[in-house]
Amino acid sequence: MALLALGDGPLSHRRAGDNYNVGMCGRYSTPQQSEAERYFAVHLLHWQFERSYNVAPSQSVPIVRLASGQREGVMMRWGLVPFFARGVAPKYSTINARIETLETAASYRGPWQRGQRCIVPAAGFFEWHLKADGGKQPYYIHPADQPLFGMAGLWDRSRREDGTLIESCTIITLPANALMAGIHNAPGRGGRMPAILPQAALDVWLRGSPEQAHAVLQPYAADLMTAWPVSVRVNSPRNDDPELVAAIAG
Repeated sequence: MALLALGDGPLSHRRAGDNYNVGMCGRYSTPQQSEAERYFAVHLLHWQFERSYNVAPSQSVPIVRLASGQREGVMMRWGLVPFFARGVAPKYSTINARIETLETAASYRGPWQRGQRCIVPAAGFFEWHLKADGGKQPYYIHPADQPLFGMAGLWDRSRREDGTLIESCTIITLPANALMAGIHNAPGRGGRMPAILPQAALDVWLRGSPEQAHAVLQPYAADLMTAWPVSVRVNSPRNDDPELVAAIAG
């Protein structure tokens, strides 16, 4: 039985270069595979990936989950395909799961109840700031106290009609801290940020009870984060190079 993690749902065509920003958290960068394996103490290596500076929705991304009590590194589609969807990506966005509805939203309550929690390794993430003139300035953001970090996520498995399985994931978001509220300021968005896990909380997130896991989902301290403006070249997912995370004049 085939197992797929690639983005073959309705969002896949966007990788061809559409210019789009899908909100928090809609773009991020990954570390090197060897760095992620060391930092997250991954024992079961079932992934293969290169450093990316501009990860976009529907792409195959590295995640860490528990398998037989050990940390396993696997690739999954970013944009959760619920188990009940028969392997077809929803028309609505599932790249982010709001903490407020983890236990009630149809797409996420199943993975949450089944303990299908995962860590999404990242080197940094992007957010767009709405300027006074109406333009949008992208920022690159990361914790200043971690060389790389894990974002809290959920994963699920959905079976297509032909029997193949799609494994996919979503990143949990929560209300923004003071730094992120100043950057993620578009009207009606209600300032959000990804749920960044302190290194000490990684095992609790993967192994803890639902109550223990929920308790570690807290806005990361603003004074432990750093951010700078970057080139609008990041707007296109066709661009993927180190210059995307280089600071520019604000």
